[in-house]
Amino acid sequence: MSDIDLTTATPEQLDELGQVRFMQAVRAMPDAALAALMRGPNRSIILAQIFPRMPRLFRPDKAGGVTATTHWSITDGPGGSVDDWTVRVSDGTCTVKPGLAGDAAVSLAMSGVTFFKLITKSGNPVMMYMTGKLRISGDVGLAAGIGSWFDSPGA
Repeated sequence: MSDIDLTTATPEQLDELGQVRFMQAVRAMPDAALAALMRGPNRSIILAQIFPRMPRLFRPDKAGGVTATTHWSITDGPGGSVDDWTVRVSDGTCTVKPGLAGDAAVSLAMSGVTFFKLITKSGNPVMMYMTGKLRISGDVGLAAGIGSWFDSPGA
């Protein structure tokens, strides 16, 4: 593994760590450490590393002919802040941009810990939804398929 501390890592160190080792490091962290990481100063750096990588992990064969805009809100940031991202799937491609852009077919809101459990595929999205850890508005059926559209490095 690596001895890089995710709470203090620079963007360059995170790039150097790579997707697989980053995901392995995240999977190894207890929930309390993930929560602290996502309330800390590196939160924006980490999210800015994850979301832009989604197009490389996108599996158009799994998404089929879906065209959809999804809004992702990661809650519980420093001082109660929320980080918003837009993920759009269209014509077999995935694009990502910070902020909420366009009309979303589905909006997802979750804490940083829940977000990490979703992207590492180490949590049950149905249970997260049923227990209120994952809030979904819009097309719940579409939301149910999103996880299968992306590979998870190091899974």
